[in-house]
Amino acid sequence: MSTSTQQPPTAGPAATTLLRFATAGSVDDGKSTLVGRLLHDSKSVLADQLEAVEHASRSRGQEAPDLALLTDGLRAEREQGITIDVAYRYFATPRRRFILADTPGHVQYTRNMVTGASTAELAVVLVDARNGVVEQTRRHAAVAALLRVPHVVLAVNKMDLVEYRESVFAAIAEEFTTYASELGVPEITAIPISALVGDNVVEPSANMDWYGGPTVLEHLETVPVSHDLTACHARFPVQYVIRPQTAEHPDYRGYAGQIAAGAFRVGEQVTVLPSGKTSTITAIDALGEAVDIAWAPQSVTIRLADDIDISRGDLLAPSADAPATSQDVEATVCHVADQPLTVGQRVLLKHTTRTVKAIV
Repeated sequence: MSTSTQQPPTAGPAATTLLRFATAGSVDDGKSTLVGRLLHDSKSVLADQLEAVEHASRSRGQEAPDLALLTDGLRAEREQGITIDVAYRYFATPRRRFILADTPGHVQYTRNMVTGASTAELAVVLVDARNGVVEQTRRHAAVAALLRVPHVVLAVNKMDLVEYRESVFAAIAEEFTTYASELGVPEITAIPISALVGDNVVEPSANMDWYGGPTVLEHLETVPVSHDLTACHARFPVQYVIRPQTAEHPDYRGYAGQIAAGAFRVGEQVTVLPSGKTSTITAIDALGEAVDIAWAPQSVTIRLADDIDISRGDLLAPSADAPATSQDVEATVCHVADQPLTVGQRVLLKHTTRTVKAIV
């Protein structure tokens, strides 16, 4: 048994934290321009990328570079001037790393917004200051609430086109906050911006001295990332059974996978589901080394005291905290197929590391 005394990590330096966020909003509210401005002003754009955008902008008769082209990667998007697919961008600042999903605003592609926001911890919902809260704004707020996105930023864009008036921003912020709060969105932050000019995106705006809150990037860098999986119920879906059966390891049997939540310790009694068999953890191997404890989201190999029939898709959980087994699942779902979901319909359900058949 190893003498390691590792403990689950606490909040380390901010630069090591990761924030997943998505942008949403109606057509032409400026989502792609905001993302482009965010990447450009945070020095996250390579020189050749910027040169390509400048060349494409000049060929379209534009004097200034169209920063929206940094994210609109599909040929159809560039031709039509709209976002169709979810564009993922990865960038970092000295304070935090980011995975950004730039989602489409057209009602026809709302399902793509669901895809981008499904893993997001924060959603930036853009509103054109000239149009205020529209139907698609409400739809995106409802999707964010349905997916339980914990943080929502209302970015009131194109403030330069309404003469940076505080009254316009205040009215939109109040209407959206009231609506989103009724849907159950726990935290809403409203920021007046101009993505085209750069006001309050990365640098504070000199045109809106009445606003004393954070810029978009400052809020993204400081918003609490509360996905502490180590505090959740311990769950370990088995992905692979390791049995080398070599002369060096004739009796080795380990169960490999990624800890989905919580922590597991050597000496702890666990229950194997769905069989209900119990055993004791005799060893945990992480990156080729034996450890006494492992926690989410580490990928490890767990060894047990007893030879139990365990295969891919089975679940290990502490015996004192094992989940109840059931064939019935009740859930709120986002249905994004063309045909409506109907009672009796046969579907596929992703359950731990396997896919099973189910009936609605």
